[in-house]
Amino acid sequence: MGAVALSLVFRSADAPPAPPVAGEDELGGVLGPATPFDPTVVVQAPDTPRHLTSGTAFAVSGDGQWLTARHVVEGCREAALIVGGGRAVAADIQLARDSDIALLTTEGGPNALPMSPAQQRLRVGHHAYHPGYPQGRPGEAASRLIGRETLRFRGRGQRDEPVLAWAEIGRTEGLHGTLSGLSGGPALDGQGRVIAVTIAEAPRRGRIYTTAAESTAVAAQSVDQTGQYAPGTVINTHNYGTVADGLRRDLRVAQVVCLSAA
Repeated sequence: MGAVALSLVFRSADAPPAPPVAGEDELGGVLGPATPFDPTVVVQAPDTPRHLTSGTAFAVSGDGQWLTARHVVEGCREAALIVGGGRAVAADIQLARDSDIALLTTEGGPNALPMSPAQQRLRVGHHAYHPGYPQGRPGEAASRLIGRETLRFRGRGQRDEPVLAWAEIGRTEGLHGTLSGLSGGPALDGQGRVIAVTIAEAPRRGRIYTTAAESTAVAAQSVDQTGQYAPGTVINTHNYGTVADGLRRDLRVAQVVCLSAA
């Protein structure tokens, strides 16, 4: 998923059924720490960057700092955020060293999305909501936490990264096929707080992958948090489309484009 086309390689093409939707009172056990025994998914990244690609970014500081997926802007010489009316603002790029996260900086910006508390303990079955620009158009998805896995990036930027795996339980009405372009968008909890960054999908398995919450917290430490944070909005499976529309309208979630490769 995302600006750089990623292909996920699996040992089996069989798609397991999605888990049943759980209510807040039906959540599973607390998610444990990452381990070397977590299942591994292989991600094949192109060896050369592509031109005029796009993804999603979200505001993490009212002073013009944004997070997105590293692979969306890696290899870009020029990146910009689309602000509507045929206009875009230039963004400086800083890549995280050990995770699929990048920090973008613009001159000014909207109110930031609130971050989930570092001490929040996720549980299996926890819901997340993913607003952004799948297929380059406004859209969103909803998911349910399955557990931890490891993404093995091959090709340019080869590395292993612990991630969270989510089962897709819903998406924008009429949105079919890939969620490509949603990469870099936030994964929000039911209080509208950022849990992680959306980075990949496995369409045949109905899976969405995000950075680990710990990786997102580390990236947020480098953010200037003196800017104004607007409170989160309660989100559920009935209103997440409306909430996502509001976040895009306020430019707290925006489309990011890579204009040219380095």
